Amino acid sequence: MDLSIIGSGYVGLVTGACFADVGHNVTCVDNDSRKIESLRQGKVPIYEPGLEEIVHRNVSARRLRFSESIKDAVDNAQVVFIAVPTPQDASGSVDLSFIEKVAREIAGVLTDYRVIVDKSTVPVKTGEKVAESIKRYNKHGAEFDVVSNPEFLREGCAVADLMKPDRIVIGASSERAIDLMKKVYEPFMAPILVTDVNSAELIKHAANSFLALKISYINAVSAICEASGADVEKVADGIGMDRRIGRNFLNAGIGYGGSCFPKDIAAFITISEQLGVPFNLLKEVQRINATQKDRFLKAVRDALWVLRDKKIAVWGLTFKPDTDDIRSSVAIELVADMLREGAHVTAYDPKGMAKAREVKAIAGAHLTNTAMEAIEGAEALIIATEWAEFAKVDLALVKEKMHTPMIFDGRNLYDPETMRKLGFYYTSIGRPQRGAE
Repeated sequence: MDLSIIGSGYVGLVTGACFADVGHNVTCVDNDSRKIESLRQGKVPIYEPGLEEIVHRNVSARRLRFSESIKDAVDNAQVVFIAVPTPQDASGSVDLSFIEKVAREIAGVLTDYRVIVDKSTVPVKTGEKVAESIKRYNKHGAEFDVVSNPEFLREGCAVADLMKPDRIVIGASSERAIDLMKKVYEPFMAPILVTDVNSAELIKHAANSFLALKISYINAVSAICEASGADVEKVADGIGMDRRIGRNFLNAGIGYGGSCFPKDIAAFITISEQLGVPFNLLKEVQRINATQKDRFLKAVRDALWVLRDKKIAVWGLTFKPDTDDIRSSVAIELVADMLREGAHVTAYDPKGMAKAREVKAIAGAHLTNTAMEAIEGAEALIIATEWAEFAKVDLALVKEKMHTPMIFDGRNLYDPETMRKLGFYYTSIGRPQRGAE
């Protein structure tokens, strides 16, 4: 099939590349001319495992191309996906101005039947507004259908998530549109759930909010474990073995971040309030997440007494491993907090350094080229992102390079007993503290 993706950011580029990889002809569109030119030259602007190879393969096969023209996208596709940003505004609502603008632009060039698909994460009833806008601004009176098709991509696993999805959600009211959408996803051989548009839009916000709830739940339990001497890892294993609960997203840490969870939870809270049914449970999820970072930083303060003039190393700046995304990263927030308290922070991340250098809040930190360079002479090391590189490090060498062997593990990357035997002062999340031998 001939498909177009309007918006070549994280969701749009991954989706377009994977659609091309299963045989569709795909045009990825973006209004950023520099991005489009860069993509045409084979330069992928984001890091996602496996993505660059897929883009290169399908550009070479002429199944994937890049354009700046909305008209090009609409003229040369049976199905047009909208995958533009939906950032959070100051009130906590979703800024839908990019969606609205694209809807008007599509309307201006629409001359024949097309399926217009909302791929961006949007509040319930957005599909209705998109349809109204296209109908209002379409001078040719062309037929169209608006479909909601939420994405469920995890950064760092996005290619695998798209190629082998748990489910495909299609929100539509037209059998014609449903049939075309089923053809789009036929190569993926995944379960397809067909709903109305409003239900499909709610599914995405409800799913992300539930996953964030699991994270905040186990983080709340971790505080009880610390107070009682229990081990949150064992507790998580015990409850995760229950098939009704599952072990995924029950890893205690310093909190969730990224471009989705914080924004989607805030949006769902606002949506619920606008509908007259406040979702207070999600406000508690937010509170626990914020408290978790504060509790961790307090543990650092308690051990170091004061942070001013202390040299503190931080490993990890992205919000999770296997991505270069630092948006709403708890690691970045920790660095900014410590800088404000006068600490001398050195930091390293395997993929996020370029983007971290652009963040004004951590401009006072010294960003190093290697993990070992970051800990040279450090009085403490904070593990803020659970990169595999950090899990495999030579801990004996780490101890040798540090001024004082103190590790504050915000992702429970290491075994407390092993760290004790190696002579580290080691603190983690929700597990009994182990002093050095």
